[in-house]
Amino acid sequence: MILVGQYDSPYVRRVAVSLRVLGLPYEHDTRSVFGDFDDMRRTNPLGRIPSLVLDGGEVLIDSAAILDHIDETVGPARALIPRGGPERRASLRRIALATGIIDKAGGGVVYERLVRPAQYRWPNWIERCRTQAAGALAALDREDWPADRFAQAEITAGVMLYYLKINAPDILQPGTFRKLDALLARCEARPEFQATSFTDYKVPRAD
Repeated sequence: MILVGQYDSPYVRRVAVSLRVLGLPYEHDTRSVFGDFDDMRRTNPLGRIPSLVLDGGEVLIDSAAILDHIDETVGPARALIPRGGPERRASLRRIALATGIIDKAGGGVVYERLVRPAQYRWPNWIERCRTQAAGALAALDREDWPADRFAQAEITAGVMLYYLKINAPDILQPGTFRKLDALLARCEARPEFQATSFTDYKVPRAD
């Protein structure tokens, strides 16, 4: 398998961490959606990441679809999202909150700051996205995160928290969400997170 996309995307990273947690080997194609856009579109017509190229040549796009395939591959006993019942609903709720934060903090705040020219930025929209992200963070901080559980909800929340730590520290200030601080520390200590870590954001600034 070949995972396409850089680890500074939390969507790419949650796939990479999941593959490593399950012991599924993959090659890493580090093309950038900014620097290699035209070439990337030959893999995914949307020009988005991640993509997962299977051994037979089939290309899966969108991290949710990729993770669904991974869970199907390993079977229900090892799947990172529970198969059904309250546990599945709770997992999907946490994942939806975490990915919603990525979308609001990433597309609505970080990209506005880094990509859109300053004269075209919409401060009210940025503040609205910050409010939505903060509300979802508070909701996630009210969830239970047992130390002995490490499945897709923890993986997705962990990559989201690290993304905010690097790119939007004003949204995720240490000590504001204590359960999430503990979850991030636990994730960062894991070898799967350390192997997919990044320290700089590669989106070019507009100004």
